[in-house]
Amino acid sequence: MFCQGEQYVSRSQGLEGSQVNYKLSNVRVFVTDWARAIRFYTDTLEMAVAYRSDEIGWAQMATGESHLALERVDASDSEGRALVGRFLGISLQVADIFATHKFLAARGVEFVAFPEKQPWSGVLAHLRDPDGNILTLVGSGE
Repeated sequence: MFCQGEQYVSRSQGLEGSQVNYKLSNVRVFVTDWARAIRFYTDTLEMAVAYRSDEIGWAQMATGESHLALERVDASDSEGRALVGRFLGISLQVADIFATHKFLAARGVEFVAFPEKQPWSGVLAHLRDPDGNILTLVGSGE
């Protein structure tokens, strides 16, 4: 459905029943210093690049079936700047959260919360990228 004035128009022709098959494609992280962000995500965090365009300020990091997308915003644009430097609610699963924390901390990554076991038995740690965006690492408590 899409909104057209006061009416909602269905675009579900061709869908079986009323089910929509969603697949997460990209989760966007907004950055102001493009070169610094690329270095951090590729060199420091060691994420592989699936796609990158320096011209348009867009890169997609290969993080499984979906991508962590970096999007450059103009630091002088107040609307764009409001998207930078906040808790993102993005969780990146890692095989060994304690070893990953130790590895990244040794590389100078700032952690705002160290690995901590959660009531649901998982372990979370929060790191800050150079633009102040906070991402979450998640691992098992074993």
